[in-house]
Amino acid sequence: MSEAEDRYRAPALDKGLDILELLASTDEDLSQAEIAKTLQRSPNEIYRMLDRLVRRDYIRRTADDRYHLTLKLFELGVRHRPLKRLLAQAEPAMRRFAHATAQACHLVVQDRSLLTVVAQFDSPDYWNVSIRVGARIRCLGTGSGHVMLAYARPEERALLLQASGEAGEPGPDFEGELQAIREAGHAVVPSRQTVGVTNLTVPIVNPLGSVHAVLTCPFTPRLDSPEAPGQEDVLDQLRLAARAISDGEPRPA
Repeated sequence: MSEAEDRYRAPALDKGLDILELLASTDEDLSQAEIAKTLQRSPNEIYRMLDRLVRRDYIRRTADDRYHLTLKLFELGVRHRPLKRLLAQAEPAMRRFAHATAQACHLVVQDRSLLTVVAQFDSPDYWNVSIRVGARIRCLGTGSGHVMLAYARPEERALLLQASGEAGEPGPDFEGELQAIREAGHAVVPSRQTVGVTNLTVPIVNPLGSVHAVLTCPFTPRLDSPEAPGQEDVLDQLRLAARAISDGEPRPA
C-alpha cells in the first residue's frame, strides 16, 4: 500500500465493507466466529461492527446467532437515480414482451467493468428459463456479454474482459463476430450453460447514442405449444421492447 493510500485509510469502514462483501459471497448464514476466521480477525474485533450493521438493517442476526445480508443494499442500488429511471422505463416493455412471447427476459448493465442483471421478467406461463437479479455474468459465451463487447470502445472492451478474468480467452475470429453483431444490431448466441437455450440479445441505446444496457431473452422452443412465437418472431418482439426502453417510454399511470 502506498503512503498516500495508507494516509486515508478508514479501518472501521474497511472492516464493515469486508463483512458485507463476505456475506454477499456466500449462500449460507455465518457465525461471528466464522466471519472472524475468514477475515483473519478476532471475534471481539468484529463484534461492534456486526452489532452496528444489524442495527442499521444491513445484516440480520438469526435466532441461533448467525448472520446474513438483508435486501437493504439492493434497495439502495435500485434507488440510485439513473438505475431507477432505467428500470421504470424497462418494466412495462419487458412485461409486454414476456406476455407476447411466453418467454422470459432480463436486463443487464455494466457496473464497474462487470456485467450485472438488474431486472428479470418471467413468462406468464408455468415455466421458463430465468436468471437471478443481481447475478454477475461472463462476457464470453453469453449474449449479453457479446453485445456489450461489440458496442464497447477498445479500451472498455479490454477492461470488461480483464475484470471478468477472460482477457486471454477470445478466439481468433472474435473481432469478426463482434463486427457481425454490430451490423445485425443483435446477437444470437447458443447458451454455454443450458442445453437447448439460445440467447437473443439486443442493445439499449441512451440519448447520447451509446449502449448502456442490453436486453436478453434465453429463448427455448415450445414443444407443447405449436402456435407459440418462433425464434425470429421473439427476436422481433425483443427489438420492439429495446426500442421502447431506449426511447424513454414512461411508466403507465
